[in-house]
Amino acid sequence: MAAIGLAAGGTAGVLLATELAGTASVAGLPVALHLGGSAVGALLVSHQAGRGHRGRGLALGLILGAIGALVVVLAARQGSLGWMLAGSALLGTANSSIFLLRYTAAQAVPEGNRGRALGLVFLATAIGAVISPLLLGPSGSAARAVGLPTLCGLYLVAFAAFGCSALLLAAGCSPRTPLLGRAAGVLASGTKPARGTLRLGAALREPAAVVAMSALAGANFIMVGIMTITPVHLSQHGASTGVVGSFVALHVVGMFAPAPLVGRLADRYGPVPVVLVGAVISLVACALGGFSTGPTTLTTAHLVLAGLGWNFGVVGASTLLTGAVPGQLRPYVEGIGEATMGAAAMVVAPLVALFPGAWGYQLLALCALALTALALARMRVPASGPLAQTPRMPT
Repeated sequence: MAAIGLAAGGTAGVLLATELAGTASVAGLPVALHLGGSAVGALLVSHQAGRGHRGRGLALGLILGAIGALVVVLAARQGSLGWMLAGSALLGTANSSIFLLRYTAAQAVPEGNRGRALGLVFLATAIGAVISPLLLGPSGSAARAVGLPTLCGLYLVAFAAFGCSALLLAAGCSPRTPLLGRAAGVLASGTKPARGTLRLGAALREPAAVVAMSALAGANFIMVGIMTITPVHLSQHGASTGVVGSFVALHVVGMFAPAPLVGRLADRYGPVPVVLVGAVISLVACALGGFSTGPTTLTTAHLVLAGLGWNFGVVGASTLLTGAVPGQLRPYVEGIGEATMGAAAMVVAPLVALFPGAWGYQLLALCALALTALALARMRVPASGPLAQTPRMPT
């Protein structure tokens, strides 16, 4: 349910900032602040999880995100870019909760099924994430009907989705709640609070953890860069908001729908080969993006492949990260990994927005090609090497 609000911070944020400022040069700012809020939110949620309150932390992130959506709506009504950006940052905390849910699923299953569990969570996320951009047109009509700017529609959707999801999580934290209370054990994190920054530092230096977080950052760098410039690029070529939403939905299908299969591949062949396949797919996607000229078949292939490359990279890296550290430290390391993704995205979002139109796509393609090639070179390891076997520290 919460994933239905995802497009508010991305697609709608880019277009709303451009509308309020009157220039596409600020298009990357709401995305960057949104991702910054997501990074901070990931640390907040993971801190709560490390103390044995995983469900409480996830619910808190969603509540703050709902408040952020409301702030953006009020800012848009007043024509305030500053408050719109502030609301975008707060909105990002909900993103951290949505994506950290995958680790909650991994915590609840045996080690050999973690990739599959992560994939199923991504598939569930896909349902809401695909619906979200498709609501750009209908929600805009509803917003206009109540006297609000068109682009406020998705933020109203996000407010409702995040708020309802937070209530469901809060109910699930109590074992006395009928049906939902069955999840109380998992939402309580299942580990004792970890102590000591030295142990955490050692865990972060584990080779598998380093590769996993590098892959998470690289995958998000490419995907966020593409999706920051895509709505503006398509709009400048005459695409309506409905067409933009449809293209984003296709991209989101590539991001999430194959996740169960990718998770099975990670369980069977190991997460590192899956990460490498994702890097190759991203390489091809970015090459196609450099030749994109608007809403064409080439653009469709580019966006779907970009989403697929992100899926392989994130599912593989998440599986690798989950098994790379002791159980008591996992919530903290998972939060740091999510924050690393946000930091990488914060760098690329304002960068690509400075180059609107075809030049921006081509610049992003060149940057992504270089980044993907670097990732391939750094992550290439022998089949018998330690990472190929995905070593796990005792839990």
